[in-house]
Amino acid sequence: MEAPGGAGVDLDLDAEEAESAVTLSGALLNGALLALLLFAAYRLYRRWARRSGRERAAGSEADWLPVMKRRDFTLEQLREYDGVQIPRILLAVNGKVFDVTKGKKFYGRDGPYGIFAGRDASRGLATFCLDKDALREEYDDLSDLNAVQMESVREWEMQFMEKYDYVGRLLKPGDEPSEYTDEEDTKDHSKQD
Repeated sequence: MEAPGGAGVDLDLDAEEAESAVTLSGALLNGALLALLLFAAYRLYRRWARRSGRERAAGSEADWLPVMKRRDFTLEQLREYDGVQIPRILLAVNGKVFDVTKGKKFYGRDGPYGIFAGRDASRGLATFCLDKDALREEYDDLSDLNAVQMESVREWEMQFMEKYDYVGRLLKPGDEPSEYTDEEDTKDHSKQD
């Protein structure tokens, strides 16, 4: 088809070129949007993978540490197991020592109960106090706690017995550590599993 006036311009050709240009620009726009969407999905995935990797790494320390042999601890020995000096985290409740390494997000340095790592947590749990001042530097016989607080300590002890490995006793000053046999150790660990 010719344009009026006989200029010899083919209008069908111009329409095809215009349609082709619109299709090309639409394809480029779609490609750019797809690339942006893929980039955003990639960033979200990396953020998620990094976060879940840290959580797995924190929880997996308990998996690669060997099962702890049964033994008794003085307060000084217990303090070494705060998750910083030694990667394992222990705490004591009512004279019993538990390996809480698998609960590192709670009992690790940055956890809400991190104050109890490597310590006797009985008084803090009994009084629901997370201040360092509530924890004693010397052996705490808990004799000044009232009946409700002592019941709370016993309930916490039962919860720890169900969830974490019992690894020994917290020694009173002058107490001698017990000698544990491999049979006792194996029996108690298989009971926990």
